[in-house]
Amino acid sequence: MTKIPFNKPAYIPESENYISQAIRSGHLSGDGEFTRRSSALLEAITGTKKALLTTSCTHALDMAGLLLDLKQGDEVIVPSFTFVSTVNAVVLRGATPVFIDIRPDTLNLDENQLEKHINPNTRAIFVVHYAGVACEMDVIGQVAASHHISVVEDNAHGLLGKYQGKNLGALGALATQSFHETKNISTGEGGALLINDENFIDRAEIIREKGTNRSHFFRGMVDKYSWVDIGSSYLPSEMIAAMLLAQLEAAEKIQAKRQYIWDAYYRELSDWAAENGVRLPTVPGHCEHPGHLFYLIMPDMETRTRFIDWMKSRDILCVFHYLPLHTSEMGVRLGGARGDCPVTEEISDRLVRLPLFYDLAEEELDRVIDSVKTFDF
Repeated sequence: MTKIPFNKPAYIPESENYISQAIRSGHLSGDGEFTRRSSALLEAITGTKKALLTTSCTHALDMAGLLLDLKQGDEVIVPSFTFVSTVNAVVLRGATPVFIDIRPDTLNLDENQLEKHINPNTRAIFVVHYAGVACEMDVIGQVAASHHISVVEDNAHGLLGKYQGKNLGALGALATQSFHETKNISTGEGGALLINDENFIDRAEIIREKGTNRSHFFRGMVDKYSWVDIGSSYLPSEMIAAMLLAQLEAAEKIQAKRQYIWDAYYRELSDWAAENGVRLPTVPGHCEHPGHLFYLIMPDMETRTRFIDWMKSRDILCVFHYLPLHTSEMGVRLGGARGDCPVTEEISDRLVRLPLFYDLAEEELDRVIDSVKTFDF
């Protein structure tokens, strides 16, 4: 029996042609034709004012921390149920992450707990659109505005998702995208910083170019460029940008296939889930998700462990997701403790993800569904 992996990056044939063009162009270091075309298309897709490609979503988050001038004594509210990059962007600047629990339905930051976490040291709220389902951005935006703090969207899961008809990635002052191989649109490694507050654009370009005003020089705004601010090397090569362009151009096709798989899981497993005390993903009516991942929330950790082992025995790889950051070794050093985010702790123990990728064949999809249904509780 052929093994079904948890993930496989979408193969888009045009990417080979674009990468070859980039190599033949003699311009490999980034900010060439493919960077410009990919950035423009990303701006058109998301509606953001400026998209700057980066080498990873992690680096885009790092840039967000730099642009906010985070420093020691500052606090930033972050969900405990996220990848470490969201929090590292805060800690690397010397600021303190304040972990907030998630909603039990969408698994997003619980906006109703925001007020009790805000104090005079709070500088920003980092939201994560889990599984590409939007956080409650109206409430979050209102709370942030009332306290004069910034909102940053970690939109690693949410490209092409929507909230109240508005594109994810265009709702915070800043947003970040991931093009890691596990994402819908993938370049293996890669990311982007989306800028919706125009006040950040000039400095973002400088930070991305090692702290130099090199981009101003190439636009003829200065007669020579020099070191004017802090920064680092966040610019991806033209080959990565070339692959990204092919993926973005195929986004509609990729999304349609992923949505088909997601819908099939939901349709075929709904009755089984209800009969066995398993929860399926919750998508509020005012949200449009991009089919990024499909999860099951099992009755308990022991059942989840047996389920993963069962699927593995059927040559199907299913995996759990984030461990609570507030109870990790680093999280405890930063002041976190068990019990701080009880929903996060419970969900982390019970959640399991099913295979979902563009090249998943129909017979493989049927096999996954049949194997799930034959699991013995």
